[in-house]
Amino acid sequence: MNQELLQIVFQKTGATKLLNTELIQQLWSGYGDLLRLSLDNGSVIVKFIQTNQQQDHPRSWNTKIGHTRKIKSYQVENQWYKNFGEEIPGARFPHCIGSGEIQAGQYLVLEDLKEQGFRPASSIGWKQVERCLQWLAQFHKHYLRQSPKDLWPIGTYWHLETRPEELEAMEDLELKQAAAQIDEKLNAAKFKTIIHGDAKLANFLFSKDDCAAVDFQYVGGGIGMKDLAYFMSSIYEESELQANEQKCLDTYFEALALPDVEKEWRDLYVFAWADFYRFLQGWAPGHRKLNLYSEKMRSLALTKL
Repeated sequence: MNQELLQIVFQKTGATKLLNTELIQQLWSGYGDLLRLSLDNGSVIVKFIQTNQQQDHPRSWNTKIGHTRKIKSYQVENQWYKNFGEEIPGARFPHCIGSGEIQAGQYLVLEDLKEQGFRPASSIGWKQVERCLQWLAQFHKHYLRQSPKDLWPIGTYWHLETRPEELEAMEDLELKQAAAQIDEKLNAAKFKTIIHGDAKLANFLFSKDDCAAVDFQYVGGGIGMKDLAYFMSSIYEESELQANEQKCLDTYFEALALPDVEKEWRDLYVFAWADFYRFLQGWAPGHRKLNLYSEKMRSLALTKL
């Protein structure tokens, strides 16, 4: 444990002793660690970003563009907690205790939601799915029409402007040529909000009666359908997507309770899915999410352009 950072944690929390350090996971591509520090007055989560470490992307996308994007993502998360991290009814996330930079890297000190009874999903059923959909709806509703100042102008980690290398690698020429039009279609929406940008199941924690989201590196502007499509892709296999599509959309929009927004965003659902499909085509050909349902969404989007 970095001693300079530990002293900052002590200062922020009022603790005087470190009892245990648990490595929860390494950050994506080896940019640092996510730690749980057990202190003499409770526990906290520390996200310690060390940008001078050797990067090791799981799919070998170790490029200057990727590095720059990743560094910005940590800066965005910092700004998110500084400027937007207020409590939102129905959309729980960890409170930020402190953030900053030391010689060894950047850090976030966050509330440990485990102390409030939150855990990763051990199994996933409709009850957990429904909570996540309601969380997304309340999050999007809270930030409707707000400007994503100091965040990503367009949220999600797969936004077209930030993924030129993956676009170049695409073999689906029809979708490749339509990528900019799909992006423009999504960005031209009348109703925009702030979206999570990486709303996969692994970024949700569950308690007995609630759920919470973590990891706000790709939070930014956009329409709620981007989060919804990505979340669905993280929980359902090919055969389940079609069967659960309407139920998920209805549950989300019932919680959102904004008829004018629903009318616009429902029509944009296929474009949000096709946009993510475009990214996967270049980033990871053969990915399991490039399935028949995704291909259907791609085709529908191209037809509707």
